[in-house]
Amino acid sequence: MCATRDRVCATRARPRAGRRARVAAASLATATRAEKDAALLAAADALVAGTDDILTANGLDVVTATEQGTPEHVVDRLRLDPERIAAFAQGLRDVAALPDPVGEVVRGSTLPNGLRMQQVRVPMGVIGMIYEGRPNVTADAAGICLKAGNAVLLRGSSSAARSNAAIIDVMRSAVAEAGLPQDCVQGLPADDRSSAQHLMQARGLVDLVIPRGGAGLIQAVVEQSTVPVIETGVGNCHVYVDADADLDMALDIVINAKTQRTSVCNAAESLLVHADVAEGFLPRVVAALLEHGVLIHGDDAFRAVDASVVPVTDEDHATEFLALEISAAVVPSLEAAVDHVRRFSSHHTEAIVTSSLAAAHRFTRGVDAAAVMVNASTRFTDGAELGFGAEIGISTQKLHARGPMALTEMTTTTYVVVGDGHVR
Repeated sequence: MCATRDRVCATRARPRAGRRARVAAASLATATRAEKDAALLAAADALVAGTDDILTANGLDVVTATEQGTPEHVVDRLRLDPERIAAFAQGLRDVAALPDPVGEVVRGSTLPNGLRMQQVRVPMGVIGMIYEGRPNVTADAAGICLKAGNAVLLRGSSSAARSNAAIIDVMRSAVAEAGLPQDCVQGLPADDRSSAQHLMQARGLVDLVIPRGGAGLIQAVVEQSTVPVIETGVGNCHVYVDADADLDMALDIVINAKTQRTSVCNAAESLLVHADVAEGFLPRVVAALLEHGVLIHGDDAFRAVDASVVPVTDEDHATEFLALEISAAVVPSLEAAVDHVRRFSSHHTEAIVTSSLAAAHRFTRGVDAAAVMVNASTRFTDGAELGFGAEIGISTQKLHARGPMALTEMTTTTYVVVGDGHVR
């Protein structure tokens, strides 16, 4: 009976959370930049001060995940340490230092009839986040939504429930002490799958839902939500080494893109090499990848270099490994590389290494991706790395938000039209 009562209470609590968020969003929409920045800075300091408590909670999550046989790349995303907590606290400070998008005039003009028109950025309202086991998303999403004048409902995974709860508690207290409504940051129960369903169906209370996680999660939200959705996508990212590439640069970029951190969506999963440089480059890149413990799924050219290279399949080319694995192939031309990318890409991030401006132009125009890197690692598709302070996810769709979603993407616009007794 207690369990039944708890489920009923949790079900009733979810609409209340949405209503509280709606009230908080109305208050937050009129907050000044100084008030929002003060809350963000207070939250950043509180996260650092609360590091021990957050790590204690996170340690329990990591132990549970490990005992349940969770894959290592998932545990890596879940695991926190003082440096990671300091990093997402710094992300809040970076967001505080950015201009406030609310009130920005996107465009404006005086019409021939004398009406004065301005398109002005305003908050979305209430944003729902449904995400998997990455506690840093909790702080990033809360901070970005707050700065953009939105309340946020955070529904993380059960695997990170303790970590997320600790982070949310710290941020709610800091926001309240700074004078803003603490209900602009709320967590939803992660141990009840229906909480995600309620969030996706909360049309009228929630203005936007953003899923962040694996393909299954994203697809489920897109198919089941009655609230508008901005998709974040998986990252089957390619590095293409062109015929005119600096091979030393190419080697550094491939190794960084693949091995610097394997469990993230902007890590490279596929390597393409132009046939003209294959003879000189393949032995070097295969040796370097193997030295870093990478399992190479390669075509015949790669397999001829080292017997440990396993045969590559179309399924491999389409896979987001999120591990020390990579698919690899030699292509006869830049056009063949573009065709390969367009066939297997998840439209996240693609990279070309080349000293040819013409080749770079053809590649950037030919591939269909939220971000295209020229002579740079795919790992730079990141809100913090691109100067946005932090991000709420990487959008791979083609609506108003594409690529790293930061402050601007968390706003919509209102047309303000001023007349002088005008009638039509």
